[in-house]
Amino acid sequence: MTDSTLGDSRGVPAAGSRLSRDDLLDRAQPYRRELLAHCYRMMGSVHDAEDLVQDTYLRAWRAADRFEGRSSLRTWLYRIATNACLTAIESRGRRPMPSGIGAPGDDPERPVVEAPEVPWLEPVPDAMFRGEQPTDPAAVVVSRSSMRLALVAALQHLPPRQRAVLLLREVLKWRAAEVAELLDTTTASVNSALQRARAQLQQAELTEEELSEPTDPAQRELLDRYAKAFENSDVSAIVQLFKEDAVWEMPPFPEWFRGRETIARLIGAQCPIGPGEGLMMPTAANGQPAFALYSRHEGGDYKPFQIHVLTVEDGAVAHVAAFFGEELFRTFGLPESVPADTARR
Repeated sequence: MTDSTLGDSRGVPAAGSRLSRDDLLDRAQPYRRELLAHCYRMMGSVHDAEDLVQDTYLRAWRAADRFEGRSSLRTWLYRIATNACLTAIESRGRRPMPSGIGAPGDDPERPVVEAPEVPWLEPVPDAMFRGEQPTDPAAVVVSRSSMRLALVAALQHLPPRQRAVLLLREVLKWRAAEVAELLDTTTASVNSALQRARAQLQQAELTEEELSEPTDPAQRELLDRYAKAFENSDVSAIVQLFKEDAVWEMPPFPEWFRGRETIARLIGAQCPIGPGEGLMMPTAANGQPAFALYSRHEGGDYKPFQIHVLTVEDGAVAHVAAFFGEELFRTFGLPESVPADTARR
């Protein structure tokens, strides 16, 4: 496949000239953040995305002598990254959320059982994608709405090439002919794939949520109340914050629950953190408000328990994805232990 004229031309030599391997890597560095976002949307895993971006840069370095500048460097890197993701998905499969593979649970008091064999969707910290400046081009490509957990989860149910087409056309705003060249197919096939992908997302009832800013006073108050309620294990206060049809799910447990009363019963029966034993540390994931929940252990220190990613709609919590796994705390740059005397409450 020859270079096309897709995308921008920043840092690209004149057609016919060549970059050294070191020069190519230097000029490719500004695109690392947005390529990471692209691979995350494709794969649903921060760790897979990081590996594939590394692979993209390695492939680009090895092929530097074949890059002649007939397309933008950015486009060339996206081509390599997308094809690397498509190959990886063939062997690794999709990463679902619990709500994507079964009906909601009907007995929140029944013990839940982990399913560690399932490659679950992973949240991604917003800090990975913040641009150096508000006008940073990467920040435009990595918009909050394009990273929403609901969108990334819905993408996992699309066939890989449909997933790629939807992201390239809808998020990156490439033309159909450009996507066809990247995927070595026809424009008609790209348009057909896009239509099928849109229909499947509509069937999943994925809608554009109202994305209020974290600094919005009403949302800030709601989040403060949420944190305090969990720190105090105050189930009655927790239930007041949820919408009537709210959803709670918690990978790697396949069970998930709908309805604020059901969620209250679940937390009351199965959350091991008692009053005064929790610590909520604010963070942000997938363009959404999030908290790292720590549990106080014997000896007084707080240890990682869950990362809550919240969807807030109409002044109430509509969805909580509570992810288990200490490795996620490291991914988010969160402390692995918080001494009791430094806890904020």
